[in-house]
Amino acid sequence: MPPTDASSDTGPSSPAPAGVGTEDTLDLRLPDELISLFGPDGPDGPDGPDGPDGPDGPDGPSSGHQPLDDGAGDLLDTVAGWGPAPTPLGHFQLVPVRIARDLALISRWMNDPAVAAFWELAGPESVTDAHLRAQLDGDGRSVPCLGVLEGTPVSYFEIYRADLDPLARQYPARPHDTGIHLLIGGVADRGRGVGTTLLRAVSDLVLDNRLSCTRVIAEPDIRNTPSVSAFLSAGFRFSAELDLPDKRAALMIRDRALRHLL
Repeated sequence: MPPTDASSDTGPSSPAPAGVGTEDTLDLRLPDELISLFGPDGPDGPDGPDGPDGPDGPDGPSSGHQPLDDGAGDLLDTVAGWGPAPTPLGHFQLVPVRIARDLALISRWMNDPAVAAFWELAGPESVTDAHLRAQLDGDGRSVPCLGVLEGTPVSYFEIYRADLDPLARQYPARPHDTGIHLLIGGVADRGRGVGTTLLRAVSDLVLDNRLSCTRVIAEPDIRNTPSVSAFLSAGFRFSAELDLPDKRAALMIRDRALRHLL
């Protein structure tokens, strides 16, 4: 089940894989920039990912889309290449998830009761595995990442195209709106400003590296007051309450035009 909150100190949000709900997302019309990735034959042509010669992922058959690896992600301007960002807590970097390397750690975080209350991904590793693969085997509109601080993984992020997500049906979306979901992994890192620091760092990375993006979007559960507070402290503004399939959410927006004022 997709997570239900983009929390900074507990867990994320979204009607999607933390994202992005692949079942709902697939019925959206693909934008021209995405169609172009499939080449002249289109997604159903002989060389398209849904065609007879389309690729299978390295760990088994794909879900019908070109698998996303560390160097891919054109829809999000190559998250893997964004590089580190300085923060008051040290250098921070988004590192795209690799199943073999990161599954056990992320699954352990998902089974923390405080995280599970909002992400709803507690259970065996296969639950987290399925959630990650839905993004990694997808079309690149959502990239799961470890948040690495001074060389140590401390958080899990999902960077996604909010304008291509079912969320776009719930608010006046703009082209290239970029969404984020976050959970802080260690209990000791919660409730002392780490979430705020990382939210500001990641939203800055988005705005610095996605020049077509004018806003960073988040939709934490309205009941998750620590998360909403962290977003506000990180320069986001409260825009509206949204009735999403799994929650009532606070639509939080960080505007490029206001980033140095808030």
